[in-house]
Amino acid sequence: MKLTILILEDEPEVRTAIERDLLVFLPTVRIEPAEDVVDAWDVISEITTQGDVLALALCDHRLPGTSGIDFLVEMMSDPRTASARKVLVTGQADLADTVRAVNDAGLDHYIAKPWASDDLRAVVRKELTDYVEECGIDPIAHMPALDKSRAMEIVRAEGLAD
Repeated sequence: MKLTILILEDEPEVRTAIERDLLVFLPTVRIEPAEDVVDAWDVISEITTQGDVLALALCDHRLPGTSGIDFLVEMMSDPRTASARKVLVTGQADLADTVRAVNDAGLDHYIAKPWASDDLRAVVRKELTDYVEECGIDPIAHMPALDKSRAMEIVRAEGLAD
Protein backbone atom coordinates (compact mmCIF):
# COMPACT_ATOMS: atom_id res chain seq x y z
CA MET A 1 0.00 0.00 0.00
CA LYS A 2 1.34 3.40 -1.00
CA LEU A 3 0.43 6.73 0.49
CA THR A 4 -0.88 9.00 -2.27
CA ILE A 5 -0.78 12.76 -2.69
CA LEU A 6 -3.51 14.23 -4.88
CA ILE A 7 -2.67 17.54 -6.56
CA LEU A 8 -5.93 19.21 -7.60
CA GLU A 9 -4.98 22.23 -9.71
CA ASP A 10 -6.52 23.39 -12.99
CA GLU A 11 -3.56 25.43 -14.26
CA PRO A 12 -1.09 23.01 -15.94
CA GLU A 13 1.98 25.15 -15.16
CA VAL A 14 1.10 25.35 -11.46
CA ARG A 15 0.25 21.64 -11.26
CA THR A 16 3.58 20.79 -12.91
CA ALA A 17 5.45 23.10 -10.51
CA ILE A 18 3.88 21.40 -7.48
CA GLU A 19 4.66 17.96 -8.90
CA ARG A 20 8.26 19.02 -9.55
CA ASP A 21 8.62 20.28 -5.97
CA LEU A 22 7.38 16.91 -4.68
CA LEU A 23 9.62 14.66 -6.79
CA VAL A 24 11.78 14.04 -3.70
CA PHE A 25 8.92 11.94 -2.29
CA LEU A 26 9.04 9.46 -5.18
CA PRO A 27 9.06 6.46 -5.26
CA THR A 28 8.00 6.18 -1.60
CA VAL A 29 4.79 8.12 -2.20
CA ARG A 30 2.45 8.07 -5.17
CA ILE A 31 1.70 11.51 -6.67
CA GLU A 32 -1.48 11.89 -8.72
CA PRO A 33 -2.49 15.10 -10.52
CA ALA A 34 -6.07 16.15 -11.29
CA GLU A 35 -7.30 19.19 -13.19
CA ASP A 36 -10.85 19.43 -11.81
CA VAL A 37 -13.09 17.80 -9.22
CA VAL A 38 -14.53 15.18 -11.60
CA ASP A 39 -10.99 14.16 -12.54
CA ALA A 40 -10.03 14.09 -8.83
CA TRP A 41 -12.81 11.63 -7.97
CA ASP A 42 -11.77 9.43 -10.91
CA VAL A 43 -8.18 9.48 -9.59
CA ILE A 44 -9.42 8.59 -6.08
CA SER A 45 -11.34 5.61 -7.49
CA GLU A 46 -8.18 4.46 -9.31
CA ILE A 47 -6.08 4.88 -6.14
CA THR A 48 -8.40 2.79 -3.99
CA THR A 49 -8.97 0.15 -6.71
CA GLN A 50 -5.20 -0.35 -6.85
CA GLY A 51 -4.99 -0.83 -3.07
CA ASP A 52 -3.38 2.52 -2.23
CA VAL A 53 -4.73 5.26 0.06
CA LEU A 54 -5.26 8.96 -0.36
CA ALA A 55 -3.15 10.43 2.42
CA LEU A 56 -3.00 14.08 1.34
CA ALA A 57 -4.94 16.39 -0.96
CA LEU A 58 -3.22 19.58 -2.13
CA CYS A 59 -6.09 21.57 -3.54
CA ASP A 60 -6.55 24.89 -5.31
CA HIS A 61 -9.69 26.86 -4.49
CA ARG A 62 -10.62 28.35 -7.87
CA LEU A 63 -11.41 25.49 -10.23
CA PRO A 64 -13.76 25.09 -13.19
CA GLY A 65 -17.10 23.79 -11.97
CA THR A 66 -16.96 22.69 -8.35
CA SER A 67 -14.62 24.75 -6.15
CA GLY A 68 -11.69 23.24 -4.32
CA ILE A 69 -13.30 24.00 -0.96
CA ASP A 70 -16.52 22.24 -2.03
CA PHE A 71 -14.36 19.24 -2.99
CA LEU A 72 -12.62 19.27 0.41
CA VAL A 73 -16.04 19.35 2.11
CA GLU A 74 -17.21 16.42 -0.08
CA MET A 75 -14.11 14.47 0.98
CA MET A 76 -15.34 14.52 4.59
CA SER A 77 -18.36 12.34 3.74
CA ASP A 78 -16.54 9.76 1.60
CA PRO A 79 -14.97 6.88 3.57
CA ARG A 80 -12.10 6.68 1.05
CA THR A 81 -11.08 10.28 1.71
CA ALA A 82 -12.46 11.32 5.11
CA SER A 83 -9.18 10.68 6.95
CA ALA A 84 -6.94 12.25 4.28
CA ARG A 85 -5.05 15.38 5.25
CA LYS A 86 -6.29 18.50 3.45
CA VAL A 87 -4.15 21.43 2.34
CA LEU A 88 -5.46 24.45 0.45
CA VAL A 89 -2.85 25.81 -1.98
CA THR A 90 -4.29 29.04 -3.31
CA GLY A 91 -3.87 32.73 -3.79
CA GLN A 92 -7.56 33.48 -4.16
CA ALA A 93 -9.56 32.20 -1.19
CA ASP A 94 -11.15 34.99 0.80
CA LEU A 95 -11.67 34.85 4.56
CA ALA A 96 -15.18 33.34 4.29
CA ASP A 97 -13.90 30.59 1.96
CA THR A 98 -10.99 29.83 4.27
CA VAL A 99 -13.22 29.72 7.37
CA ARG A 100 -15.56 27.31 5.55
CA ALA A 101 -12.59 25.11 4.61
CA VAL A 102 -11.46 25.00 8.23
CA ASN A 103 -14.90 24.49 9.77
CA ASP A 104 -16.62 22.25 7.19
CA ALA A 105 -13.73 20.45 5.50
CA GLY A 106 -11.32 19.97 8.40
CA LEU A 107 -8.61 21.92 6.59
CA ASP A 108 -5.19 20.97 7.98
CA HIS A 109 -3.04 23.66 6.39
CA TYR A 110 -3.17 26.69 4.10
CA ILE A 111 -0.39 27.52 1.66
CA ALA A 112 -0.52 30.84 -0.17
CA LYS A 113 0.60 31.08 -3.79
CA PRO A 114 3.33 31.62 -4.70
CA TRP A 115 4.88 29.14 -2.28
CA ALA A 116 8.46 28.39 -1.35
CA SER A 117 9.46 24.87 -2.46
CA ASP A 118 11.12 24.00 0.86
CA ASP A 119 8.04 25.17 2.78
CA LEU A 120 5.74 23.07 0.58
CA ARG A 121 7.90 19.97 1.12
CA ALA A 122 7.99 20.58 4.89
CA VAL A 123 4.18 20.85 5.02
CA VAL A 124 3.79 17.68 2.94
CA ARG A 125 6.23 15.79 5.19
CA LYS A 126 4.38 16.95 8.32
CA GLU A 127 0.94 16.12 6.91
CA LEU A 128 2.00 12.64 5.73
CA THR A 129 3.46 11.97 9.18
CA ASP A 130 0.22 13.15 10.82
CA TYR A 131 -1.76 10.86 8.51
CA VAL A 132 0.38 7.83 9.32
CA GLU A 133 0.13 8.52 13.04
CA GLU A 134 -3.64 9.19 13.06
CA CYS A 135 -4.44 6.13 10.95
CA GLY A 136 -2.16 3.79 12.92
CA ILE A 137 -0.07 2.92 9.86
CA ASP A 138 3.39 1.43 10.41
CA PRO A 139 5.65 4.33 9.38
CA ILE A 140 8.70 2.22 8.51
CA ALA A 141 7.80 1.59 4.84
CA HIS A 142 7.03 5.29 4.37
CA MET A 143 10.01 6.66 6.31
CA PRO A 144 11.72 8.52 3.40
CA ALA A 145 8.61 10.72 3.01
CA LEU A 146 7.98 11.36 6.71
CA ASP A 147 9.36 13.59 9.40
CA LYS A 148 12.00 11.10 10.53
CA SER A 149 12.23 12.11 14.18
CA ARG A 150 8.43 12.02 14.64
CA ALA A 151 8.17 8.75 12.71
CA MET A 152 10.80 7.16 14.95
CA GLU A 153 8.84 8.36 18.00
CA ILE A 154 5.76 6.60 16.56
CA VAL A 155 7.78 3.44 16.00
CA ARG A 156 9.13 3.50 19.58
CA ALA A 157 5.75 4.35 21.10
CA GLU A 158 4.05 1.47 19.34
CA GLY A 159 6.88 -0.96 20.02
CA LEU A 160 7.43 -1.45 16.31
CA ALA A 161 11.18 -1.21 16.73
CA ASP A 162 11.32 -4.38 18.83
